[in-house]
Amino acid sequence: MTRAVRTRAGVRPVLTAALVLTLVAGGFAAWTGQAWYAAAHDGSAAYAAERDRALAAGEQAVQNLNTLDHRQTDRGLDLWESSTTGELHQQLVDGREEFEGQVKAAKTVTTARVLAGAVTELDDRAGRARLLVALRVTVTTPDRKSTDKDSRMLGELTRTDGQWKLSGLGQAPVGGTATG
Repeated sequence: MTRAVRTRAGVRPVLTAALVLTLVAGGFAAWTGQAWYAAAHDGSAAYAAERDRALAAGEQAVQNLNTLDHRQTDRGLDLWESSTTGELHQQLVDGREEFEGQVKAAKTVTTARVLAGAVTELDDRAGRARLLVALRVTVTTPDRKSTDKDSRMLGELTRTDGQWKLSGLGQAPVGGTATG
């Protein structure tokens, strides 16, 4: 009988420890599940996703507007127009014929590559954003000489039919320049 009592007494601490560990694991699972649910349904996650969509569309649009091959101007200018909206889009449409003639006469190929980009402002409700993009533009002349130029562009985006499109684009001021 003494032996049976020892076995039961020896089992109780193990059962107690197992029960405590089970309760702790269950509590931890409930806490992490609640935290995951809160994070998944938090507005900041949706805001961050929209910011990422705006950035991707903006970087692509800036790259599109800095890339043009004189042998395929129609295709390139169509891409420019499909990447833009608003006043910028209208300027491109209005000046298309003249610009196409200039590019064909120069016989250049211009390619752009985005080096970095960031959304500097996002008003998700209004469907407006601003971004800063650093890019490298390579211009190749008819004699196959190429020149690289790094530049920074400031862009404005407008959400149209659920898509972000470029509505304004200009050079970003470079450090050390005097401002008004």
